[in-house]
Amino acid sequence: MSDSKKRPLFEKQAQVAQAIGHPLRLAIIDFLKDGPQCVCDIAEYIGSERSNVSRHLSLMVAAGILGHHKKGLQVIYELKCPCILDFFSCMSGVLKQRVKDDKEILEVL
Repeated sequence: MSDSKKRPLFEKQAQVAQAIGHPLRLAIIDFLKDGPQCVCDIAEYIGSERSNVSRHLSLMVAAGILGHHKKGLQVIYELKCPCILDFFSCMSGVLKQRVKDDKEILEVL
């Protein structure tokens, strides 16, 4: 399949990557790995204002990473596809390799 036919797929993948490409959003995903949480608990966990957290949550909902529902007056967020956590394992592997590569460069210096 040509790149031009895959372009819409690549654009959607980039949207997901951008949606997790912020330290607070990574922290939110990490927090939600243990189950659904309300905005108030998410904001407390990451140490940020609810309005700021809500903006980040909206972006991740739009990208399809999170789902949400109302429970009384609270909005509860959850990972829509918990497989996103596999990416965390992959990132750890990349970071470990990077440290190893950096160590080898330091030994040459």
